[in-house]
Amino acid sequence: MSQALTLARPYARAAFALARDTGAYAPWSNALAFAARVAADPQVAGLIGSPKLTNADAVSLLAIDGASDAMRSFLDLLAVNRRLALLPEIAGLFEELRAEAERVVKARITSATAMGDGELEGIKAALKKRLGRDVEIETAVDASLIGGAVIDAGDVVIDGSLKGKLGRLQAALAN
Repeated sequence: MSQALTLARPYARAAFALARDTGAYAPWSNALAFAARVAADPQVAGLIGSPKLTNADAVSLLAIDGASDAMRSFLDLLAVNRRLALLPEIAGLFEELRAEAERVVKARITSATAMGDGELEGIKAALKKRLGRDVEIETAVDASLIGGAVIDAGDVVIDGSLKGKLGRLQAALAN
């Protein structure tokens, strides 16, 4: 996996530079996400590795309807260099670069029970103030937390769950 990320990084940076130069982050995100989903399909993965598939056919297979010429050229470059299998990693790295450029952090809030919109907006506002960035929230429910929530926002993890507090208390008592 780390080798794939290493190989994918320059391509993701190149795609990001093209998107930045044209101000088309969203179309590039959509096109890369589509190509990554298609390339990750087990049947397609075997096909794109085949020498029988021409570069033009690979681009036609992976390009979203209405893809720009720059996107088609990018996919062709990947095909020529036999890097189409890296599309999932390239798409993920592109999204990280986009979030950094747009000063957005993605936060995952895992709570013991479903949270209301008011609670989520309060957490979002507090995270925005603390991190100095816009925040996109993704939620999940994990009943094993017993109560409270765990917030994972990039490099910041806040464990306010009852399970986490009990674990820290147990560790403190063991010492």
